[in-house]
Order: sequence, then C-alpha cells, then structure tokens
Amino acid sequence: MSKELVQISGSIESVVYSNEDSGYAVLRLALEEGGVATVVGVLPYAAPGEKLIVTGEWTTHQYHGDQFRADSFDRLMPETVMEIYSYLASGIVKGIGPSTARAITDRFGEDTLRVLEEEPELLAEIKGISRKRAEEIGAAFKRQSSLRRLMELFAVNRVHLQYAIRLYAAYGDEALAAVMANPYIITEEYFGADFTDADRLALYLGFTADSPERIEAAVSFELAYNSGNGHCFCPYGKLADAVSRLISVPEADAAAALDSLIMSGRVVYEEIAGQNACYLSKLHEAEVYVAGRLAELSRRRFFAALESDKLMEAVEAEMGISLAENQREAVRASACYGLLALTGGPGTGKTTTVRAIIRLFESIGLRTALAAPTGRAAKRMGELCLREASTIHRLLETGFDAASSSLVFKRNAEDPLEADAVILDEASMVDITLMKALLEAIKKDCRLVLVGDADQLPSVGPGSLFADLIKSKAVPCVRLREVFRQAEESRIIKNAHLINRGVMPELRANTGDFFFLSRKSGEAAVETILDLCAERLPGKMGIRPEEIQVLSPTRRYNTGTVNLNKKLQERLNPPSPDKPEKLFGEFVFRKGDRVMQIRNNYDIIWKRADGVVGTGVFNGDIGAVADIDAAQQVMTVVFEDRTVEYGFDMLGELEPAYAMTVHKAQGNEYRAVVLALVKGAPTLFSRSVLYTAVTRARELLIIVGDEEAVARMVENNLPRKRYSGLRARLLKALEG
Repeated sequence: MSKELVQISGSIESVVYSNEDSGYAVLRLALEEGGVATVVGVLPYAAPGEKLIVTGEWTTHQYHGDQFRADSFDRLMPETVMEIYSYLASGIVKGIGPSTARAITDRFGEDTLRVLEEEPELLAEIKGISRKRAEEIGAAFKRQSSLRRLMELFAVNRVHLQYAIRLYAAYGDEALAAVMANPYIITEEYFGADFTDADRLALYLGFTADSPERIEAAVSFELAYNSGNGHCFCPYGKLADAVSRLISVPEADAAAALDSLIMSGRVVYEEIAGQNACYLSKLHEAEVYVAGRLAELSRRRFFAALESDKLMEAVEAEMGISLAENQREAVRASACYGLLALTGGPGTGKTTTVRAIIRLFESIGLRTALAAPTGRAAKRMGELCLREASTIHRLLETGFDAASSSLVFKRNAEDPLEADAVILDEASMVDITLMKALLEAIKKDCRLVLVGDADQLPSVGPGSLFADLIKSKAVPCVRLREVFRQAEESRIIKNAHLINRGVMPELRANTGDFFFLSRKSGEAAVETILDLCAERLPGKMGIRPEEIQVLSPTRRYNTGTVNLNKKLQERLNPPSPDKPEKLFGEFVFRKGDRVMQIRNNYDIIWKRADGVVGTGVFNGDIGAVADIDAAQQVMTVVFEDRTVEYGFDMLGELEPAYAMTVHKAQGNEYRAVVLALVKGAPTLFSRSVLYTAVTRARELLIIVGDEEAVARMVENNLPRKRYSGLRARLLKALEG
C-alpha cells in the first residue's frame, strides 16, 4: 500500500542537526498557517531564513514525537531583510558571522543576496571589510550557491553528496552543466561513484534505458570496476555479458556498444594470453609500455661474471659479512643486469642483500634512489638500509592536473630521475600504471632492482606485476630461501613459513612473539581485542596503543574494521571537553584519533615543521587528528612529519585507522599486530591474506578468534585469477 504524501510550507526557524556528508538534517520549520514543525530528511545546506515547500508524510518518533519526514522539497532563497540576516548569520557562507551579516543586510537590505552573487566588491564599502575579504566572501557565496544546487540534484536522486563535492572541486561552477550533459562522469576514478548512482541520476535527467550513452558508460564502468579488482583487461564475451546483466539490455546491444568503443579507441581489443582481451586504453598503453621497458632493461648487461664476483667480494670485505649463496647470486646479478627481481619470505635476508647491493652500486659510483609504495614502507626501508628512501609518488614528484582531473608526474621521460639505479621495495604492491610512471622516469641506462615477497597479496590496483615477472622466468630473478638462525627463533617467521607451505601454524604454544587467543564468538573476540589494546599490552608489555595495529580481513561483521574502529575509539580516545570532534557519515572524528587517507589526493597542501611545503597525501597514509576547528570548518591531521588541513567537505577522504583491513596494511610493519579472525567471506579468508597479516608484525602477533577460521584460511589457497597480458608480452618482447 503506497503511503499518502502531503505538503507543508514555511520558513526554516533553526537547524537542529546537519550532516555535510549525507545532507541529512533536522529542521524547525515555521509553518505558513502557524505553528512549528520538525522536518527530517536529506536537505543539504539548509539554513535559517530559507523558505521550503516540503512533500512527505507525518510520522511519530519514539523519543522525539511528531515529525515530518521529507521525500522531496522545493526551496526558495530568503526575501525579507530579517530572513536574509538569519540565513547569513547561521554561518552557511564561510566568512560571514552574525555581526558581518548584520552589517551587510543593514547596508544592502533586500538586495543583499544579489550583491553577494553579482557585485561582491561592493561589500568593501562596509567598514571593516577589505576589498580582498569582500572578494573572498563573494567567492564563498557563489561556491555555496553552486554547490548547493548540485547537491540538491544529487540528494533528490539519493546519490552520495561526497561525489557532488568532488565534482565541484574538478569543474567549479560548470559542475552542474557537466553532470547534466553526462551524468556518467561521476563514475570516473577521481569521483568514485558507483554506476547505479550515475544511472539513477541519468534516468532522472531523461536518458533512456537503451541510450548509447548509457550502454557505453556501462561498458566503461565494468572495465574500470574490474581494474579495481586487479584485472588489466576483460575477455570480450564476459564483458558483454556483464554489461547486459548490469543494466538489463540484450547482450547484442552491449556488444554493439563495446564495438563502438573499440572503433573510437576508448577500448582496445587484442588477442593476448589466449583471451579476446578488452582494455581501457590507458591500461593497454601501460601494459605494453611496461613489458617493453622491462624487457629492454633485462637485456642490458654491465659486468661480466668474473668482474661481478670481484665487486661482490670487495663489498663483503668492506661490510664484514659473509653472504649466503643465494644472497651472493643476487648481488652478482645486480652488478651484471639492468633488471633484477629479488624475492623471499620473512627472515631470508632480503634487507642484508639490499644493503650489499646498495654498497656495490656506491662502490662503482652509481647514484642510487630507494623507494617503496607507502610512507611507512619507505621509512622502514630507509632505517634498515641507513639511507634516505621515499615513496614512489614523492620520488616522481607527483602533482594534480585540475584540467584533466588526473595525476601528473613531474619526473618523466622529458625530465628523468638523476639516479643511476633505483631499488624498489614491496614491489608486489605496485600496479601496472604506477610501474609505467616509474619506468618512464628512469634513464635508459638506469638499473632497476625490484624487491618483495611474491607470496603476499598482489597490488590493490590492476595487474600482478611482481608475480608475473617471477613466473615468466624471462628476467633475472633470485629467490632467497634460507631462513637464518636468528630469524628461526621468531615464531612469527616460523609460522609465516608454515602458512605459506599450507601447514597449520602452531597455535597452542603461546610463547615468544606469537600468541593465539581462542574466541568462538565475535562479541568475545571484540572484548578481548579492546582489553589487549587498552590494558594488557600497554600495562604488561609496555607497548603503547599507537604502536598496536588491529587487523581484520573484512570490513563487515562485529570483528570487521567498521565496528572495531568504533569500539576502539570508545576505549582509546573517549569523548572529553578538551577534545573537539566532528560527526561525518557514521563516524565521529575526534582530536587524537588515528586516521588513514583512503584515496590519492595529489593537490592537497602539506607543511613540515622546518617550513617546507609540498602537495600530495596518498591512499594508505596514516596520521593523527591534531585539531578540529568548527568555526573555520577545518580538521588538522599530522602524517609523520607533515601537517595537512582538511576542510569538512573533504573528510570523506579519511577513515579511522585503529583497525584496518589486511589489504590496507600491505607494505607496512607494526611493532604489535592484533589479528581478528572469526567470520568472513571465503575470498577474504585465504592463505595469502593470513600470510600477509602475520608478516605485518615486527615484535608481537596475537591472533584473536576461531581456530577453525585459521584452518580454513590455510587450506584456501585458490588463486584469484587476474586478467593480465604482461607475462605474454614480456616473453614475446624478449623472444624478439
């Protein structure tokens, strides 16, 4: 039975609650016929003084009484001087508070909003408002007005308002026109919307279900979605079928749209690796380039075997060490070849080998750059190798091009790195597009050493580059297998190798650095994890909460990261009068919180204590909330040595990091890891996930959960197939 909708109208008297992320608000509406109603619903940027015509239904809340739940609304800007004053005094426009609102409305009366929109320079006629401030207020009003109209369109169609904010950041005042011309632009990587959101918006704007724009957008979305799952391409038949099922159109229509995209060059078709492969053009370009460049590097020879032996022996003598045979093989290869893949599990001496390679390079006068995919990995690499190391993005001097809404690298083929050798750690994390950028930036005669653990999880992005290189057996590769005596004493390392061989780890000993606490239920596991982080580890072992990282394979269930973050915040950083906080989405950010950047932001500005200013915060960077300024609508976060200010409309780029998924923890190492293992999807409860999680712990690992869950993960070694043509291209290039 359909609900009966009614209509009410009036002026907003006050805003009881407002969430910038979702647009949800609770308003007190002074009704035209008299009386006041509580209105609830998605009403973005609502402010006192506005007039609303609201369609919805009357409901009764258990605690708050009668409420009017809004289904849709029409809004009118305030007209009377008093209404305009109330609107501006609410703080809806950045830079205008009650006193400034009074001065502006006293001067311009009912013409105030027109002046703000069309002639903001006239505000400088008011005492205390400079020309610069007048321009800033005008820009803020124009931005708020344009963004509000965009957000209204998104709100009506139940599209997440964060996408509207990103769209406005890219297109400015042209954002509304851009999305009306092609709603599917919000599915592009920079904006991040789901196809169903864009599709709902498109149908509302009049695009038909069988329109070519819609079907072609579905094809592009499927390819982009699958690249997010690690695939460089999709087979033609699977892609057409997936599009057909996604938007309920005949497969023939999906194939016709795919053919059109192939003809236009937006999709590249090629028979590769036994598949009729369909690529997004940028991924095809990346894969072809990477294969060719790696083949070129692997063919390059520098020293003969005898010369490399002499160099290696000199390094051993200088370092006062005797390398194992596998390590000697790796150091020799680094001297001889332009490309080396070095892999091995924990405790097999990768760090010692890398230090020897660095010393060899320095002995022959090579300028060597050290890099890793994440900030933490780079910092650890620098500390272990006693040299400066940086993230790949910082090495390449990454920036953001607003015109194309994409990242750019200042270091490229035209302006290459000055390094004669590059050593890249945690190479299994690097996807095909980032590797392309790195390869473009290194000189023709540069050496490249890729270091990593091929048995860990592959990159989050497209491709399985490091594993493909090793499996191809076509490039110089050394696998370190010997676990050294000191490492053998670690139960973390011992159990990691057991897991990697498909053998159940020793869970019952509970000694040394590896412990298992059996908890059959999620509720019991959560309580134990909270106790470990807040009481037992800090109190009994002297491990501070900020040195402990809670991991889970999943975001869902009570042992998933979403629930664990809320519970850990309650215990580790509870509310306090001296801790300002900000509600955003389902989480309350609070001063002192540990947070993580969840998408690359290439144009955000950071500052260091020494005065150095730069740009770029990247997916996976971990920081702490230093301050929240409600008046300025800014949250300050400190990442290692960099301080970043986030406007409240940017908080969707952050999420709490008391607990994180194993995938997000790739490339990082923590003093202590608490791993929650109770319940999760088979695709996430796998051997590679367990192995990766265990190897994130440096001094202590505690698994809290169900022994049967651990056993299922050890047994579940079915590889998730990734569609990639890199191995085939590499072999073909080397044969050529």
